[in-house]
Amino acid sequence: MNKGLMLDLKKLQEKLYKEIPLTKFMEIKLNKIQNNSLITSANFEKNKNDKNTGFAGSLSTLVTISGWCACYLNTIKLGYGKSMIAIIKSDTSYKAAVTKDFYCETILPSKEEIDLFKKKLENKKSSSLRIKSQIIEDKKVCVKFEGIYIIKV
Repeated sequence: MNKGLMLDLKKLQEKLYKEIPLTKFMEIKLNKIQNNSLITSANFEKNKNDKNTGFAGSLSTLVTISGWCACYLNTIKLGYGKSMIAIIKSDTSYKAAVTKDFYCETILPSKEEIDLFKKKLENKKSSSLRIKSQIIEDKKVCVKFEGIYIIKV
């Protein structure tokens, strides 16, 4: 992975901690970009419920924030320093209990999706991205997420 990208993830994590304090409490980490996916994580101990499994609200927060980060990174990559990003629709399925630190894979948009996204931003100053994430434990998908984010520049 290139050093500049790691710097972007570090800056973005600092931004999250400053602007969305819950992300700091949850100890959400932006770990790396690998195989066209953003890899994020969160501390289990800070995010467990009374059954000693991952709290659904925390799991939902991690996939939602991870999707937002994917949109933000792509918006910055296109040269837009200021933007408004909001989720407008989401679907989350809980498939199995999470019993360890949360590990989330968020699929980054394809080149074709980014080309269309860029064109809409240039023409309308507004676009959307459909982002998919999943929380995985021991190679098993525990949470599946799909969200639609609107981005205005």
